[in-house]
Amino acid sequence: MTSTAPVIEFKSVSKSFGTGIHRTDVLRDISLTVQEGEFLVLLGFSGTGKTTLINLMAGLEMPTSGQVLYKGAPVTGPGPERGVIFQSYSLMPWLTVNGNVGLAVDTMFRHLGKTERAAKVAHYVRMVGLSHAASRRPAELSGGMRQRVNVARALAMDPEVLLLDEPLSALDALTRANLADEIEAIWEADKKTCVLITNDVDEAIVLADRIIALNPDGTLGEEFKVTIPRPRDRSEMNHDDTFKALRAKVTTYLMDVGIEAKIEGTRLLPDVMPIHGVPSVVKEAQEGLLDERFLDFSQLHKVYPTPKGPLTVVEDFNLKLDRGEFISLIGHSGCGKSTVLTMAAGLNEISKGAIKLDGRHVEGADPERAVVFQSPSLFPWLTAKENVAIGVDKVYPRASQAERQDVVEYYLERVGLGDAMDKPAIDLSNGMKQRVGIARAFALSPKLLLLDEPFGMLDSLTRWELQEVLMEVWSRTKVTAICVTHDVDEAILLADRVVMMTNGPQATIGKITNVDLPRPRSRKALLEHPDYYKYRQEVLDFLEEYEHGNQSKHASGATPKTKPAPKAIAAE
Repeated sequence: MTSTAPVIEFKSVSKSFGTGIHRTDVLRDISLTVQEGEFLVLLGFSGTGKTTLINLMAGLEMPTSGQVLYKGAPVTGPGPERGVIFQSYSLMPWLTVNGNVGLAVDTMFRHLGKTERAAKVAHYVRMVGLSHAASRRPAELSGGMRQRVNVARALAMDPEVLLLDEPLSALDALTRANLADEIEAIWEADKKTCVLITNDVDEAIVLADRIIALNPDGTLGEEFKVTIPRPRDRSEMNHDDTFKALRAKVTTYLMDVGIEAKIEGTRLLPDVMPIHGVPSVVKEAQEGLLDERFLDFSQLHKVYPTPKGPLTVVEDFNLKLDRGEFISLIGHSGCGKSTVLTMAAGLNEISKGAIKLDGRHVEGADPERAVVFQSPSLFPWLTAKENVAIGVDKVYPRASQAERQDVVEYYLERVGLGDAMDKPAIDLSNGMKQRVGIARAFALSPKLLLLDEPFGMLDSLTRWELQEVLMEVWSRTKVTAICVTHDVDEAILLADRVVMMTNGPQATIGKITNVDLPRPRSRKALLEHPDYYKYRQEVLDFLEEYEHGNQSKHASGATPKTKPAPKAIAAE
């Protein structure tokens, strides 16, 4: 850092919206300084006021009370010295990559000639690794590439301070990691002051000099200094004791302040029998759970016809699950994870091989196999209770109306919606909608629970909360479950075994890791368990081998170790 004087300073800043009974206090008594050249990360749950804080720094909002200063002078509006990169990219769809970046260059460098401005555009496009796509329009770009155009455009304004409002949250994990590395490289090269909002603890630790948590009540929480030397390599940090300790400390703080005990328990589950059998209050949580091969995938294939001939997406997938086992299925995008899941659900025809559940072939959809998708697909005009009741009414035809209502309310209460079950789905947040989806699946008392990236659209802290909810409800039923995920920590946290798939086409099982960690589990406890990072490394090593495409398999099914990826973003 080049100066001790703050570039940005908040003096007892509060921000409210609305008046009277409609007033909402978002930020309360914030006092904060950002030093020149610092990389500050603000970390917190959705709804804690992170975006409002960035908007105050940018001059897009004014404080209700207190003062926001930039280099000692009050902030009265936006200015080119503070460049903002938002979560959504808002590119001009009719302009190319060069054209979108050129808008900023033309604004800032009007005094330069046409050739010099074109060189400036090329420079910023090259900085974010998009020279190969300079003539493409936004519709021809992936989400990660569009966000890089957004970064290039902000950089072209040549701001003194870069304000980043969750710029990576809508991207897949690999693109997100690569773009975070690129932002760090730009910060290192230009020594700009950076303030980043994120809900991802690992991202915060990789990038920050200092992390400040935001509490749910809109106050500043604990501050964490990051002393890990730069550059910080993600895979190497898995072995770094300082990283592990800081990760556990930040996680524990956020869970303590943000994940309150929302899992309630005043209702009892009635002793009613669904049409496909099981409960007597779920057979005392499945008792011994020793039914071997309860779910059996045998030589499973999925082949799609294409104009160029048959395309084998999944090949020779063999897996046996015991009753009550929880499996995580992980692999890179396009590896056939969801294809396997939809075949198990009976929503996707099996090309070759077989799936047997409880000794019977899986053929077509059936409520004995409940699915929770990434988007819960609720009827928006129905309440949470009515959305869950639709399935319950079909599955418990011999139960009384009161008993069916008890089943619905029991599971909605278990997922923390005891006070919101009469709200229409349209009025629920994404996290609350996904809770309804989880309650609906469990309320069917299925023999098999299938989860297809159920938390993939949620911010990582809401995801933690719902993982805790899922584990608590699962522990009461011990239903056999498969969860498709991209998230290594989620895979280990939930599962008895992590099943890793090779890249498609012709994807199959590449490796299986048995997770011998005690249950019931919590994220805080696992981060402190001596074996946790060993399991994490096994999964990370496998995913790294397949990071850049399909690998030729050895006879053993293992793959050769590839060279680590360079830090710069590869062409997409």
